[in-house]
Amino acid sequence: MDNSAGDLSRPLEGILVADFSRILAGPLATVTLADLGARVIKVERPGTGDDTRGWGPPYSATGATYFEGINRNKESICLDLTDAADLKLARALALKADVLVENFKPGGMEKLGLGYDALRQENPGLVYASITGFGSAGGADLLGYDFLVQALGGLMSITGETDGDPMKVGVALVDVLTAKDTAIGILAALTARAATGRGARLELNLLSSLQGALANQAQAYLGAGVIPTRMGNAHPSIVPYQLLDCADGPLAVACGNDGQFARLARVLGVETLASDERFATNSARVRNRTELIDILHGRLAGASAHSWELRLTEADVPAGRVATIGEGIALAESLGLAPTIDVQDASGTTVGRQIRHPVSWTPPLAPRTAAPPALGEHGDAIRAWLTSNPSRNRSCAR
Repeated sequence: MDNSAGDLSRPLEGILVADFSRILAGPLATVTLADLGARVIKVERPGTGDDTRGWGPPYSATGATYFEGINRNKESICLDLTDAADLKLARALALKADVLVENFKPGGMEKLGLGYDALRQENPGLVYASITGFGSAGGADLLGYDFLVQALGGLMSITGETDGDPMKVGVALVDVLTAKDTAIGILAALTARAATGRGARLELNLLSSLQGALANQAQAYLGAGVIPTRMGNAHPSIVPYQLLDCADGPLAVACGNDGQFARLARVLGVETLASDERFATNSARVRNRTELIDILHGRLAGASAHSWELRLTEADVPAGRVATIGEGIALAESLGLAPTIDVQDASGTTVGRQIRHPVSWTPPLAPRTAAPPALGEHGDAIRAWLTSNPSRNRSCAR
């Protein structure tokens, strides 16, 4: 692949990942490993490949944008796991791998002879990550889709307007959270393997990853018996921390401490609010939320959201208008965060732009910029490699 400028070698260089996953959680975890230098070989179904290759519109010039956003820096091989010869190649790949990621239904890989117990006998250093919707015990037969888990796991019960319908988050957030948990678990297991030589079986499920991310909302229930409910854009424990109406639209205001609230009051011309016993502390503001928000709305109605954003930001009060995704990317660019990378096909031609891996390194990490593979693009080369190199080989990065 590319070896563009950078002072730090890629930390996962030499790690081979056998990616038997599809849709979002698994591929997002493995693209993280690929961005960090691992060689990721994506095993796909002949003819159709990963389901998300067909999840469009929208489509870019090279394919479905859903697929492309989470499959860069990978190689693709099509294997029919019901065919004995292809299954033998799949097993050869798994026995060479440092990491295997799969999201088959519980028991599916075992039926193919590709389960952890079957592989670790010959590959004891294998880190094997299985992703399910609801685990491999009582939830083994339940179909795990992000939307369903948002509903059953409680996230939708706290998302939406107070008097409106429960709402899902605007991205498949549970899949994303599970992907990050998967990557963290794999990296930890690889670190442990460096000391012990032993791999591990990691089991992840969407429901547990969601619950692990409910943070203060889950602890409100566990620690105080409070069942959180929908509050729109308001915060259960901080005020003001929500959208507030200005003359021409909403403004996000996030006062995380009393000092910020005092500066907000000063900019709005109501300095006395900061010393008013009803609003002087955050706890008091939470108790008197409705009265305070009415006062703030009255002041903010006198000018545009953009005007207030400028004045509040100048006063070190966290505030901003609601932006589009494009405007958010433009903001990151203006702040020097370099949020995107260009990706190239095998000929070196730039074929698209993607959000980069979010970690910045010092010294710089050489970025990997290979475009998502065409279906089966690397199949011939991988088949030849697996056939001619049947023994375990960790120095297999392309």
